[in-house]
Amino acid sequence: MIKNIAIVSLSRGVAGEAFAQHEVEIGLNRLAGYGVNVQFMPNALRGIDYLTTHPEARAADLLQAFRDPGIDMILCAIGGDDTYRLLPYLFDHDELRRAVTDKIFLGFSDTTVNHMMLHKVGLPTFYGQAFLPDVCELGPAMLPYTERYFAELLRTGTIREVTPSDVWYESRTDFSPSQIGIAPAAHPDDGFQLLQGSPTFSGEILGGCIDTFYDFFDGTRYADMPQLCRKYDLFPTAEDWKGKILLLETSEEQMPPEKYHAALTHLKNVGVFRAVSGVLIGKPMDRQYEDEYKQILVEVINDPKLSIVCNLNIGHAAPRCILPFGVQACVDIDAQKITFA
Repeated sequence: MIKNIAIVSLSRGVAGEAFAQHEVEIGLNRLAGYGVNVQFMPNALRGIDYLTTHPEARAADLLQAFRDPGIDMILCAIGGDDTYRLLPYLFDHDELRRAVTDKIFLGFSDTTVNHMMLHKVGLPTFYGQAFLPDVCELGPAMLPYTERYFAELLRTGTIREVTPSDVWYESRTDFSPSQIGIAPAAHPDDGFQLLQGSPTFSGEILGGCIDTFYDFFDGTRYADMPQLCRKYDLFPTAEDWKGKILLLETSEEQMPPEKYHAALTHLKNVGVFRAVSGVLIGKPMDRQYEDEYKQILVEVINDPKLSIVCNLNIGHAAPRCILPFGVQACVDIDAQKITFA
């Protein structure tokens, strides 16, 4: 049972902005309902401008959260786009490896970078939800499917099985106080979809937001990001990917098909698709480019035997499950479930 949660802002400092305080209050009230103690790390509420200017402060919060024996779980406030800037402060003197202790770490989106950092130092993590997008949901309650997995993680410290959601939700465009108590529009969902390959496969899941992975290799957004990722060997080697299941999901930027093709090509060129046992694809927000992405996946991977499963409720499209990284997973599309050892 998780008793003490630390909230960190490792990417964008939205949680500290006045425009988000009604969301923060909702989230804190919900966490109190679980009977957990919550603390924001010292810099987590210092806002966008400060945290943009001070990546070392974000890194310090992560290290302090791992070193504190009273903290059971580290929960990311939200994603962003420049978490890579923490790399020197976590790896130049082996700071992260020396600080890491056995705690739950949960986040998604640009937090993909932090997942790769923690994978590098050997810590299994949990991908798929964050404080502001999920716990602070403006509707009357957390989205039921999302809440099921969040509650399981708090109660048991792990996730044992993931099944599809019966519905998916349109993305919000208005996060103002006027939306408090209003649920997002829902539509029927149609389960995990086998695009190609065997309906059953297994391995440890690893991956994240494909937009972030694209920036590992392409310096359009941040010119120094590919250089820093190479310097610190952040992207796993082809040997490290061997036998794993690759998870990919797309961000709210709704990556155009041409860029999606380029991102997959980067992954192919470094040997990921030759190494993995299967690929899991999160549902795109508002199902934008869904069919185009499927076609591009088949074309770029160009290996009909490699299993590709689409329409997972993970990442930027609500609702969201939680997927454990670093533990054995068994995907069974006929049974419509993913189970974890």
